[in-house]
Amino acid sequence: MLPPFCCSTNTDHATLRRQHQERKLSMLRFWRDGAERQLSALNAAIKTLQEQMDRDAQTPA
Repeated sequence: MLPPFCCSTNTDHATLRRQHQERKLSMLRFWRDGAERQLSALNAAIKTLQEQMDRDAQTPA
């Protein structure tokens, strides 16, 4: 049976651990970037809604 494509049979434990940590860090950064995009969109929507509410409050009815 062949080892998985991401693993090498002649790689020591420290190197495998380092590679795993680098993949995990990359994944966590990817998730953070997505969360930051969503947060930016929410902040923009909140700001726009507040501006609309302020504008409506200043308009005489």
